[in-house]
Amino acid sequence: YPWRHTPETQLGEFNLTEIEAMLGSYTKVLFVRDPFQRLISMFMQGMGSSPSFSSFVHDVLDSGQHNASTAWKPLVRLCQPCLVQYDYVVMFGFLRQELGHLLQRAGLPTDSLLPEFTDTQVRSTYSWLSEQMFSELSLQQKKQLSHFYRWDLAAFPFSSSFLSD
Repeated sequence: YPWRHTPETQLGEFNLTEIEAMLGSYTKVLFVRDPFQRLISMFMQGMGSSPSFSSFVHDVLDSGQHNASTAWKPLVRLCQPCLVQYDYVVMFGFLRQELGHLLQRAGLPTDSLLPEFTDTQVRSTYSWLSEQMFSELSLQQKKQLSHFYRWDLAAFPFSSSFLSD
């Protein structure tokens, strides 16, 4: 359906027959990241005008799931993994390993296309940063965030997420 496809076209703008045809003909890859790490990343990038991480989380929670920015909306609401059968789910923090496998499966050369990743350093930094940011939150905010992202935490293996408790 290239005549109707533009970069801004949302899947929901197609009828059911078109959606089924497209989803059946594409390789579907979903990139996922711990929701708490997504929040930290958005805060560090200056998304929103909050002076502290705690007030940023307050703003996120006040927006609710339906009005949330796509930057921090739960992945389950954005990507519909229960409805769309993704061929690959790539976890942030394991990008080099998983993207190499994905490129190999697609028959593409892996070494020349992949940038250098420092997955171990990234995981270590985010672990420390997550601990610091999590300590800024009230018990109520921690519970509310866990509830806000409950479906992401159930759908994906974020076992080490601070929100999993």
